[in-house]
Amino acid sequence: MTFESIEPLRVGFVGGALNSAVGYTHFNASRLDGHFRVEAGCFSRNTKHNELTAQTYGVAANRIYDNWQQLFDAEKSNLDAIVILTPTPSHAEIAVAALEAGYPVICEKALGTSSEECRLIDAAVSKNNGYLAVTYNYSGYPMVRELQTMISEGRFGKIQQIHIEMPQEGFLRLGANPQDWRRSDALVPTVSLDLGVHIHHLVDFLTGGNKPQKVVGDQSSYGQFNGLVDNVYCLAQYQDELRVQAWWGKTALGQRNGLRIRVFGSIASAEWYQMQPEDLRWADNDGHYYVLDRGSSEAKTAQEPRYNRFKAGHPSGFIEAFANLYADIADDLRSFKKNKMRSNKYVHGTAVAEEGIRFLEKVSESAQIGRWINV
Repeated sequence: MTFESIEPLRVGFVGGALNSAVGYTHFNASRLDGHFRVEAGCFSRNTKHNELTAQTYGVAANRIYDNWQQLFDAEKSNLDAIVILTPTPSHAEIAVAALEAGYPVICEKALGTSSEECRLIDAAVSKNNGYLAVTYNYSGYPMVRELQTMISEGRFGKIQQIHIEMPQEGFLRLGANPQDWRRSDALVPTVSLDLGVHIHHLVDFLTGGNKPQKVVGDQSSYGQFNGLVDNVYCLAQYQDELRVQAWWGKTALGQRNGLRIRVFGSIASAEWYQMQPEDLRWADNDGHYYVLDRGSSEAKTAQEPRYNRFKAGHPSGFIEAFANLYADIADDLRSFKKNKMRSNKYVHGTAVAEEGIRFLEKVSESAQIGRWINV
């Protein structure tokens, strides 16, 4: 791992308290390579959680705020970006307000609850010549990026099929207690806002922006919360005759986070499993079968020093993948602030977010009417 002397970017958190689902993860990932420093925040509406989080994150007492409006008013000249880590239904209001106030924005997925909300945020970006990045963290894994490199180099021939799944068990295990906002569905079921956005983004990321054309979906409720969609199947026809089979849900007992990607091309295939993130399994039409990792001589992207904080054989996991994405966002944000051309291929904003939510809207619509529909 190589380091350079560079001043950390100063950020304020909206949400992200210690008791939140993702707050501590973002805090650690953003700081791992020294690119960001959390200097202010409204971490929680609960005063105790707000103050305890600030103490843990090393934020001065005079830079803790009771609400995000106070934060935006007080910190304009002190921060390089706002990081939004609140529940998804509040993202649009906060993101638009931050952009209107002149702050660059880093937002936890999903960007919004509907494609309409994403378009409203995009309009605020355009109106204010603003900056917004969405944290699709699974694309930060070195071997996922290696897989993208291999696809872009044509190592698979023509990509014919992608099978991708993200099963979890949280809505069926005994004692399940998701946050209140996760217990209600709108146009897009909450399980799709949680998991489906990753599915769409990973396919988009790996294929270089191949777009879905038609989709058929199936949704069901198997868990402890009656009427709440918690399991989704999807078949999709993409451009260039690519077919995608997807499954995501929260009622697959024994699956902590079973994200799995299988790519099948005309001359080779590969498989990556999030529970074994260091391994990328590869097979070709000559009958060869082997496993790549960060230490493999055949690896290109995954051998870069930035992905090797320690040598292969000492696993790099979820926090490190998140940190890889934060390093890319830092690079991209610095270019934005210097009015330079932004060309970081790993950073995605409103366009991909809107496409993903629109795709999930069509999956839900298809499930309700029981037939294929155009995206």
